[in-house]
Amino acid sequence: MKRDINLIKEILIEIEESGAPKESLDVEIQGRSPEIVSYHIMLMKQAGLVEAEDVSGSNSFGWIPISLTWQGHEFLDAIRNDTVWEKLKAKLKEQGGNIPFHVVKELAAVFSKDLLT
Repeated sequence: MKRDINLIKEILIEIEESGAPKESLDVEIQGRSPEIVSYHIMLMKQAGLVEAEDVSGSNSFGWIPISLTWQGHEFLDAIRNDTVWEKLKAKLKEQGGNIPFHVVKELAAVFSKDLLT
């Protein structure tokens, strides 16, 4: 399964808008299966963007977000602006989507910083 930066942004926004810190959230993204959303929540936990809980069972796979981390808020703040987001997506497309996530975060911060100058 490939990492989907668009889905990551959608999940971050959904968590932020929930307004319920430290509670397990039921994140549903239209057009996305629960397994794909769960997989991305797991990836986001590994990347330090969210606090999340593994609720997988013997025959199921599931991750539930609890809250954004400081890094999750920082990344979302960097990509929230449409200009930054479009530049970031263009750079990802230019590279075939094969950019390590730490570089994606750095690019988002640079593009966001460029708006201030």
